[in-house]
Amino acid sequence: MTDLTRTPEAGLGTASRPIPREAVGVPERKLVLGLMEAARLLGIGRTTAYRLAKTGTFPCLVIRIGGRYAVPQRGLRALLGYADHHNGESHGHDREEGTEEERLHPMG
Repeated sequence: MTDLTRTPEAGLGTASRPIPREAVGVPERKLVLGLMEAARLLGIGRTTAYRLAKTGTFPCLVIRIGGRYAVPQRGLRALLGYADHHNGESHGHDREEGTEEERLHPMG
C-alpha cells in the first residue's frame, strides 16, 4: 500500500502524525445528524419524523444524502436557540437565556 501523505517538510502530517483537524478546517463536531438523532432532540417520534421529512415539513432543513435523510446541525441549533459563530463553533456563552428544556417547553 502506498502512503500518499506528504512529508512533514511540506507542512502536512504523516501516517504516524496526522494533520490537526483545525489546520485543514474540519470541524470538531459533525456537520449533519441523522434524521432520528435530530428527531429525538426535538421530541419527535420515528413515524412522524419520516413523514415530516418526506413532505418537506420537518421543523428544520432536511437533506437527502443517497437514500438517507440528514439534518444539518446549523439549522437544528438555530431552531433550538443556539447561535453559531462565523466559524461554526459555539462556546456556550452565546446561548439564549434558559435551559434547552425551558426553550422547548416555555410554559412548563
